[in-house]
Amino acid sequence: MKHPNEEEEYKSGFQFDLCKRNAYFGQQGMITKQAKSTGTTICGVIYKDGVVLGADTRSTNGTTVADKNCEKIHYIAPNVFCCGAGTAADTAAVTDMVSSQMALHRLATGRNSRVITALTLLKTHLFKYQGHVSAALVLGGHDFTGPHLFAVYPHGSTDTLPFVTMGSGSLAAMSVFESGFKEDMELEEAKQLVARAIKAGIFNDLGSGSNVDLCVINKDGKTMLRNYECPNPRTYVSNKGFYFPPGHTQVIKKHMVTATSLFKLSDYVTVTEGAADDMEIA
Repeated sequence: MKHPNEEEEYKSGFQFDLCKRNAYFGQQGMITKQAKSTGTTICGVIYKDGVVLGADTRSTNGTTVADKNCEKIHYIAPNVFCCGAGTAADTAAVTDMVSSQMALHRLATGRNSRVITALTLLKTHLFKYQGHVSAALVLGGHDFTGPHLFAVYPHGSTDTLPFVTMGSGSLAAMSVFESGFKEDMELEEAKQLVARAIKAGIFNDLGSGSNVDLCVINKDGKTMLRNYECPNPRTYVSNKGFYFPPGHTQVIKKHMVTATSLFKLSDYVTVTEGAADDMEIA
């Protein structure tokens, strides 16, 4: 390898020096950081008068279900909402940041928010971090130009389509959209289609699960339909909760500590004996 100060003419194409370096360190036993797999199914569709967004409600921490009924549809503006997939902290932080910027923009201009404004803020922020902010988003809203629906990828690229899906269950949801989508759908048709798409992700993707949340956005405002469908109800729920009888858990060792066992009382308190008549009774 040449000295860094020496001039070296690189040929066009890819360089794999770091790949060889990482392979060498792997042979030496070094454990490199791996990206954690995240799970979600989010989607959206444009219907006759607006946009319908949908999301599942399962939050995972690796292979553990951390929350069975979390909210994945985030507020951006009164007429703009966003579904988030990826790292929950990143999606919440990015949408909260853009939401505050949109609020300041409305106060400064005195006008309602446009969906394209939110899209520009989101994609600019994500592109700046080159994909290290793990936020895959489905942005939808309705402004004076009509309904809009966008898919925003973690690296900052975007898609504009009449129906979009994101997350680990996106392929199952996309199969439902490609078979059931049609132009100028009525509201109920769009809601049922989005619910079917989310349920396809719930039943075919281990990272997605629990319930179906919907958000309808049109010229009249937004309607949040929390737990629109609950396809996975608990089959048995105990009224008494969990009860473990005494002795159920084995006690390996026992050590009792009291306030007086930690120190001698005589080392801190002086006791003086006196006659009974010395006591005064008020």
